[in-house]
Amino acid sequence: MQATNQTFIDSNFSEDELQDAIFERCEFYRCDFSRADLSDASFINCKFIEQGETHACRFNYATLTNASFKHCNLSMAIFTGAKCFGIELRECNLQGADFGRACFANHITHKTFFCSAYITACNLAYANLESALLEKCELMDNRWHGATLIGASMKGSDLSGGEFSASQWGTFALEGCNLCRVELEGLDPRNVKLEGVMINQWQQEQLLSPLGIIVTPE
Repeated sequence: MQATNQTFIDSNFSEDELQDAIFERCEFYRCDFSRADLSDASFINCKFIEQGETHACRFNYATLTNASFKHCNLSMAIFTGAKCFGIELRECNLQGADFGRACFANHITHKTFFCSAYITACNLAYANLESALLEKCELMDNRWHGATLIGASMKGSDLSGGEFSASQWGTFALEGCNLCRVELEGLDPRNVKLEGVMINQWQQEQLLSPLGIIVTPE
């Protein structure tokens, strides 16, 4: 399926087979993609919520394996239980989106898994990513302010250039992450595991100030 410059209102795509579909500059208002197969589908410059509305599109338990969203407005979209392994979200508005129980991991066994997601330059303010597994993923230049990250694991991921609220530090695992270009205000190394974390030299002062250590210029 391929569509350009089309508007879909209250359309029901639930359980549809939409693998490899391409949608460009399309508008989807109150549409239901629940349990649809959107593997390798591509959405470019699309809108999934009408201005002023609070009800967005639903992707509950949809298969979004390797699906791509670029320059899309997905604010308030619901991704509950969606299969998101390999998903690509570039420069998207994901404000208030709900990824509750969404899966970004491929489980080999119950305890053995690997993750894949490419979420970059997105607005994730107030999004729900509670308990999400996003380890060793590309997560650069995102705005995370107010997002629910409790119990999430981003170990080994590239979080460089991200914007976080001070209250979020310590709510998710970030060992081995790239935190370069991130404002670290509120991050207390006494309370957060930072093994293997990468930072820039200018960030040392922010990181060490909670310990009472003064960093002077060379």
